[in-house]
Amino acid sequence: MTKALRAFLQSILRSVRDLSPIILVILFFQFFVLNKSLPDPGGMLVGFALVTFGLTFFVYGLEMGLFPIGESMANAFARKGSVVWLLIFAFALGFSTTIAEPALLAVANEAAQVAANSKVIDNEPGAMTFYATGLRLTVAFSVGLAIVIGVLRILKGWPLHYLIIGGYLVVVLLTVVAPEEIIGIAYDSGGVTTSTITVPLVTALGVGLAASIQGRNPLIDGFGLIAFASLSPMIFVMIFGMVM
Repeated sequence: MTKALRAFLQSILRSVRDLSPIILVILFFQFFVLNKSLPDPGGMLVGFALVTFGLTFFVYGLEMGLFPIGESMANAFARKGSVVWLLIFAFALGFSTTIAEPALLAVANEAAQVAANSKVIDNEPGAMTFYATGLRLTVAFSVGLAIVIGVLRILKGWPLHYLIIGGYLVVVLLTVVAPEEIIGIAYDSGGVTTSTITVPLVTALGVGLAASIQGRNPLIDGFGLIAFASLSPMIFVMIFGMVM
């Protein structure tokens, strides 16, 4: 057995281990709480196998592609010494990865449908598309700006907790004045930005940049960008709801 094949099989076993708690929870409630048999055992088995292989290939892709390229680009920008281009890249990375998030697309479309049914916007395709697109662009812009702030924090050495506490104070204040129907959407928007596409690249950017700057600790300074990416959409989506 070759070394590559052995590593691949070990990765599959790790994926099975990571997914097994979910499967056990589902089976426990299905059999012992609901007292029902599985509706389609064969289909569930095939689905579990597909998820296992999908997770395995996804982790391989992160390790082989996204993490290395994120760290290498951060190193290159640090060596180049151009803060302006670094900040432009940070914004573009945050914006592009967020606008491509499938979870954000689903939440935006669902929010538009519910808003139309609740008479918040006109119940017609054009109005719903405009609302969903505006929501996606708002979230993507806020994440791009958040990554810029996070990169500046790494460059300047600003304490992370001060920025996070200040940001959540703004969230609390906006929650008081924002329309009630936008608050839940705003809070959920902070969650959908930390998904499969955004997290690997943004994390690699932060760690790679902190490792490239003298006096910065990757463990202390390299992490925290995802916190900004989760926080800023809540602020901007509530503002979006106030001006719509």
